[in-house]
Amino acid sequence: MIKTNDATSEQADHLFFDGVDLQLLAQRIPTPFHAYSTTAIRQRIGGLQAAMSGLDATICYAVKANPNLAILQLMANAGVGADIVSVGELRRSLHAGMPPERIVFSGVGKSADEIAGALTVGIHRFNVESHDELLTLQQLARTQGVTARAAVRINPDVDAHTHAKISTGKSENKFGVSIDEARQWFAERSLLSHVQLDGLHVHIGSQILTLEPFRLALQRVAAFRHELEQAGHPVNSIDVGGGLGVCYRAGEDHPVAAADYVAVIREALAGYHGRLLLEPGRYLVAEAGVLLTRVIRVKPGIERQFLVLDAAMNDLQRPSLYDAWHDIVPVSDEPRPLTTYDIVGPVCETGDTFARNRAMPECMAGDLLLIKATGAYGASMASTYNSRPLAPEVLLNQGRYAVVRRRQHFEEMIAGEQPARHWETT
Repeated sequence: MIKTNDATSEQADHLFFDGVDLQLLAQRIPTPFHAYSTTAIRQRIGGLQAAMSGLDATICYAVKANPNLAILQLMANAGVGADIVSVGELRRSLHAGMPPERIVFSGVGKSADEIAGALTVGIHRFNVESHDELLTLQQLARTQGVTARAAVRINPDVDAHTHAKISTGKSENKFGVSIDEARQWFAERSLLSHVQLDGLHVHIGSQILTLEPFRLALQRVAAFRHELEQAGHPVNSIDVGGGLGVCYRAGEDHPVAAADYVAVIREALAGYHGRLLLEPGRYLVAEAGVLLTRVIRVKPGIERQFLVLDAAMNDLQRPSLYDAWHDIVPVSDEPRPLTTYDIVGPVCETGDTFARNRAMPECMAGDLLLIKATGAYGASMASTYNSRPLAPEVLLNQGRYAVVRRRQHFEEMIAGEQPARHWETT
């Protein structure tokens, strides 16, 4: 087996990932655990930055995809900012060294306390999603004696042709406001003494594998921008969101290339000289991550065979939440006949299933398996359901590894719980 520093080819041969021998790694760190390739993340960042050459553009990584501090530090060191949706993500980003001027705050449910905290540290911009939020931002900024920079998130009513639960740009979705409502906001912007409303924001969904939804959404943004400027309203910033898809199923998922995506942005926003913001999350980290797990046992059933793993839905929710496909392969080069399994975890839920009727090399108890493309929405969505501790996270870098989150101890899992010793009345 040839060791290589190319993360993509390492993932293809299943034995090495970013130069690290996965069998040896799994002997040192008990499964299940998440592993992330530094090389792969840097390649994705570099490719997107190269495609944006010549543009006044900033990448703001969607922290929700994977908020591990080591990942955020990688982003910060590469000049990447943060797209946050909670005060917890704000604190993580600042702790990782991201400057406030590279942080944007999105989300439909920002609380007054969260807005106040973000104002206090001086983040770059708020992506505002309702009129009530706009008025709250005005009130809190006035109280602090500061001026908040804001963009209106418009809902362009564009079908992203992705899973219904990660579609965000249709009129039936909870995100953003209509162009008609946004037009009224700008018409009344002079009433906002402490909010500088001078930006547009759009994000139509995640795991988008074609260019057309991006093109259509950005064309609507561009048309609205021209309308606003003709009416005397400056648009100093356009946030084009994220949503670039990745390969979860080899041979079937064909992601959009970064250069082609940026070409659509350049075409749709030709002639625009303001600041551009991009919010990729999944695209930067999904394929850079894998979940290592071992087979507990093979359980024959009446109609099917079950491959029972030590990883479960609490470690990776996407298959149970979205019926999402993840390629699953043995970490072995030993030739074995193909067989068919339902691949499941030990959690007491029928939904604790990673794959159904999946053909793969025959497995036996103790075999090490690799669940691919888990770097986004894997550990970030994990839970302690069934009182299972959170799994470790490991960063890999050209033959080296570092544990960036150790396995949760039982005492940590129950630290906030206590017997009912002190009863009070309301």
